Amino acid sequence: MRAVFGLVGLVVVLAIVGLLAKKQLSVTRAPVPALQTAPGAAPASAPPATVREQSQQVQQQVKQQMEGLMQQARPMPEDPAK
Repeated sequence: MRAVFGLVGLVVVLAIVGLLAKKQLSVTRAPVPALQTAPGAAPASAPPATVREQSQQVQQQVKQQMEGLMQQARPMPEDPAK
């Protein structure tokens, strides 16, 4: 009797995992929307068509943001001891 309950429980868990996997796979097959440009940035002539192009665009945006942040002066805390 214990083995029957164990087997039924295993089948139920397997069915739940299968449904979740199916749902997750259907979400990942959805088309990737085009990236939005940052405000003040020049609009691109055409949105990237592939995931690779979108990845390169994101990498370029992050690189530009980091370079901009590195150019800013770091705020110095005031010295209260003096």
